[in-house]
Amino acid sequence: MNALMTFLEAKIMPYATRISGQRHMSAIRHGIIATLPLTIVGSFFTILLNIPVPEIAAVIEPYKAMLDIPFRFTVGTMSLYCTFTIAQHLAGTYQLDKVSTGLLAVLAFLISTVVPVHVTQAVDGVIGSGRYINIGALGSSSLFAAIVTSIITVEIFRYMKAKDWTIKMPDGVPPEVANSFIALLPTAVVILFFWTIRYLLGFDINGFLTTILMPLKGLLTGNSLIGGLLTVFLICIFWVMGIHGPAILGPIIRPFWDMSIAENMEAFTNGVPASQLPNIFTEQFIQWFVWIGGSGATLALVVLFMFSKSKYLKQLGKLSILPGLFNINEPIIFGAPIVMNPILAIPFIVAPLVMTTVSYIFLKLNLIPMMVAKLPFTVLSPIAAWISTDWTIMAAILVIINFIISLLIYYPFFKVFEKQQLERELEAITETSEQ
Repeated sequence: MNALMTFLEAKIMPYATRISGQRHMSAIRHGIIATLPLTIVGSFFTILLNIPVPEIAAVIEPYKAMLDIPFRFTVGTMSLYCTFTIAQHLAGTYQLDKVSTGLLAVLAFLISTVVPVHVTQAVDGVIGSGRYINIGALGSSSLFAAIVTSIITVEIFRYMKAKDWTIKMPDGVPPEVANSFIALLPTAVVILFFWTIRYLLGFDINGFLTTILMPLKGLLTGNSLIGGLLTVFLICIFWVMGIHGPAILGPIIRPFWDMSIAENMEAFTNGVPASQLPNIFTEQFIQWFVWIGGSGATLALVVLFMFSKSKYLKQLGKLSILPGLFNINEPIIFGAPIVMNPILAIPFIVAPLVMTTVSYIFLKLNLIPMMVAKLPFTVLSPIAAWISTDWTIMAAILVIINFIISLLIYYPFFKVFEKQQLERELEAITETSEQ
C-alpha cells in the first residue's frame, strides 16, 4: 500500500491537479454545478406528481399538466442554462464581459442544436401555424453540444478581442453600452460560423458528439457494474491523495451524471415505472447507497471514532458526527487524516466498492428501483433514498444494510489505527511527565 501511495503521489497527483485547474475543465465543472438549484427544485415537482398516497394523488390529478411545467423548464431545458453558465465562467477567466459572452453562447447553441419546425396548419390546443422549436432539444441529450458551443464561442470572442477585431467606443461611454458594441463583430462571426456548420454543411454537432461519447456514458453512468465500480474507485483514490475526487472527475463525469438522472426523470414523468428506467449508476445511486456520510462511506468511521479509547479520535468523532449525518466528511478526511494514510485508505476504497456491488445486486433482484429524483446531497441518506426511488422503503433499508457493511469493513483498520494513536498519546504523556 505504501508503494502504491508513493507512486500515486509522484506520478498521478501532479497531472490530476493540473487537470482540475485547467480553465476549460474548471468552467465546465462550475457551469454545470451552477444549474443545480434549477434541477433540484425541478426534481421536487417530479416527486410531488408521484406521491404514493391515493387521497393526495386524487387531488393532484386534475393539475398534473400544470404541475409538470416547472420540471419541463428546469430539468427539461438544462442544456440551455448550462450553455450560459459555462460560457460565463470561462469568459471570466479571460476577463471578458460575462453577460455578452454568455448570451452569445446561448445563441450559438440554439443555432447549432435546435432546428425550427415549420407548421403550415394549426394544431388545436398545441400550436398555431408558423415556426416553433421543440424544447426536448434543450434537455440533457444536448448537454455535450452545450459544452462545446460554449467553449468555441468564448474562444472566438477572446481571439477577436485579442486581435482588436471589435468596435470600440470613445471614453466616457457607459460600460454596458461599450460591451455591447465590442460584442457586435464577434456575434456576427459566431452566427455565421455555427450557421454554416449546421445548415450549409449539414453537420449536426450534437448528433456527432452523442455518437462518439455515448459508449463512455453507458460505461460510467449506465448499467455496467464495472463502470460504476470504476467511478467509485477513482473518486476514492483521488481523495486518498488529498484531491477532491468529484472536482477532478467532475468535468468528465458530471455531464454524464446529469444526463443520466435527467433521462430517468424524463422517462418517469412520462409514465415509465421506476424499475424500468434507463440508467442505474446515476450520481444519486452512488450518493445515497454508497456515500453514506460522504465519499468513502465515512459515517461508519465517525461512529467508531466516537467510541474510541483514544481521546483525540473520540473528540474528532464527536465533532464530525453532525456534518457526517448530512454527508459532509472533510473533517474526518483531513482530521484523522484519511489523506495519505495507508491504514484508513484501504477501507475508504474497499467499503464503497463492496457497497456499490451490494446495491447493484439489490437492484438486479428487483428489491429496489432506479433513481427518479435529484435531491440536495445534505439530505439524510435513508430518507433521500426512500424518496428518490419512488418512495420505496426497501431503499432506506438498503442504506442501513450498507452502513453496517461499511462499519464491519472499517472496524479492523480502525482498531489498528486506534492502537497507533494510543501509543502516540501515551508517548506524549510520558514526555510531558519527564519534563
